[in-house]
Amino acid sequence: MVVGAGIVGMTCAVELRHRGARVCVVTADEPARTTSWLAAAVWYPVGIGGSERAFAYAQESFDVFADQASQGVPGVRMIDTRMLHRNPLPADPWWSTAVPGFATEGAEHPFTGTWRFSVPLVEVPVYLPWLHAQALDLGVEVRTRSVESLAELADRARTVVNATGLAARTLCGDTTVQPVRGQVIRASNPGLSTSVRDEQHPGGHTYVHPRHRDVIIGGTFEPGTTDTTPDPATAQRLWARATELVPELHRARVLEHHAGLRPHRDDGPRVERDHDLVPGRAVVHNYGHGGAGITLSWGSARDTADLVEHALEAAAV
Repeated sequence: MVVGAGIVGMTCAVELRHRGARVCVVTADEPARTTSWLAAAVWYPVGIGGSERAFAYAQESFDVFADQASQGVPGVRMIDTRMLHRNPLPADPWWSTAVPGFATEGAEHPFTGTWRFSVPLVEVPVYLPWLHAQALDLGVEVRTRSVESLAELADRARTVVNATGLAARTLCGDTTVQPVRGQVIRASNPGLSTSVRDEQHPGGHTYVHPRHRDVIIGGTFEPGTTDTTPDPATAQRLWARATELVPELHRARVLEHHAGLRPHRDDGPRVERDHDLVPGRAVVHNYGHGGAGITLSWGSARDTADLVEHALEAAAV
């Protein structure tokens, strides 16, 4: 049983089903109400460090999405990206070897250089329903209900996968997973096709991610803030930074303002088996991806499926 139907939960469900497991997904929210739905969703290992495990997850996820883009999976495509630097140009990032064609180039003032690369972009409002449909076609059962405790599922499944994001704070008592608020703007697309990032802007992180029919503009990173009401003053600052970075946006129309809560852990996502939470049942955790849910999704799902298989093998001995 998988608890949670965002991008992490559904990739786990599909991966487990491909391996022959019987899978039921339990979710308190419809896809459009999950945190994943609001994501800008460009592959980019933000805020997760450079561990060997993080690299493996990011590499595997990159490869899956790149393959899906080549196959025409709805909502997935490769997008050219520019990462602009204002400080002295650093060495290539730890994740650069996962990205074919990564290159460093010069840039005009006030920038000191540019990283150029092409990565998967996932339009979540298109891709997540497709992923749900794939799961249903594979025989995954999806039930909409609230869960107060993972223990209440113990008599319904031999193994429980906890992909609940921020809800893991209460469901398994993990206070290391913290909300990090992010506010974004959705605007019409005036013809943009390149993703642009300026993480060293004096006013705060700035990114412009064009999709087919709109553009996602961000962003903010506000640890501990839980209010998901968009702030008008923040929206004005986001728009000012974005139009300074990409002047073509002056021809765009603001469509919506959104704010959501990323499930962040300083140590990166928790992907491990828990032997003690539910006596007599294996619980495998997969939560705490912060703003890198898409970036780590398929890699962490495969690791989760490995852990589930090992747990079932151990139970059969």
